Amino acid sequence: MKKVILALTIFSFFFVACDSDDDNGSVVEPIQSKQFVNLFAPSTGQPGQEAGPFTKFDFETGEVTTSETDWDIAFRATTIAVNGGVVTGTVDEPVRNGEASATIVNGTFASVTTAEGLTFGQDTDGGFAIPTGSDNGWYNYNFMTNLVTPIPGKVLVFKTRNGNYAKIEILSYYKDQDNTQDSRYYTFNYIYNPNTGDTSFE
Repeated sequence: MKKVILALTIFSFFFVACDSDDDNGSVVEPIQSKQFVNLFAPSTGQPGQEAGPFTKFDFETGEVTTSETDWDIAFRATTIAVNGGVVTGTVDEPVRNGEASATIVNGTFASVTTAEGLTFGQDTDGGFAIPTGSDNGWYNYNFMTNLVTPIPGKVLVFKTRNGNYAKIEILSYYKDQDNTQDSRYYTFNYIYNPNTGDTSFE
């Protein structure tokens, strides 16, 4: 009986060890494809002289945050800041304490399938990584209609403060995607890859 128990014990140990050896311990989390509706990005100043706090967004939680550190991008009127680099010099900017960065890619949202090979930039004392001004970054401003419209074929790609990757397609700058309503309400599609170092968006 003792020999049988000993044999079973040795066999069980060998099986557990092999099972552990086959598992590299990594867990691949699913890529998140979501839409955020009506992110409010108010400003107390006039166009070109924006003021007031930025609305910060965290890709990991998919939510607006008031955290001083746990944010990736931030919105104020048509300006988008990243949590990487330094303040640009406009008033009321959040302190950059992460390593987030950004770039703009030409293409459809579906066609941008990876962040591999892209060149990212951070905010500097000379300007934002996502350029501001009509036709310079993500939007066009029509002086005749006084409307801000996302430029088709502009996809914003980000490296987050934690080294993950995300992409955004801005759909509207108006509440409920209705340009007869209040402005400074972002609706956007985004995909976030929670697996650090993985550049894929599919």
